[in-house]
Amino acid sequence: MSKATDAISDGRTFYHGTKADLKPGDLIEAGYSPNFGTRKGAAFVYLTETLDAAIWGAELARGEQAGRIYIVEPTGPFEDDPNLTDKKFPGNITKSYRTLSPLRVIGEVTQWQGHTPQQVETMKSRLAELAQLGTEIIED
Repeated sequence: MSKATDAISDGRTFYHGTKADLKPGDLIEAGYSPNFGTRKGAAFVYLTETLDAAIWGAELARGEQAGRIYIVEPTGPFEDDPNLTDKKFPGNITKSYRTLSPLRVIGEVTQWQGHTPQQVETMKSRLAELAQLGTEIIED
């Protein structure tokens, strides 16, 4: 487990991609089904400093609703996301994190450019392959 970071954002902007319909002040909490993987309840909530990582979260989230990207603030300590950091992207170039504490929605990014349909389908196919192999996508 990597070192936890204080909840103080030091002026940094954090995003969370999902298909949930939220409004400012709402809390995104652990315990709900994650955007991907087979778990019923996620132990952590995920956030990122890059819009691209949040876009992937919004595009790959379960459900038929449109993807949404929220600007969030952590309410407690957070750490590097071990699902990406040093496994896929050494040094956390995606600036992806996880926390046991809720994220407070402070706004929404309403205009963003998604990935191509082919890129999204390729990623979804890869996630489905991993699921069939019994590989859990999210490590808690």
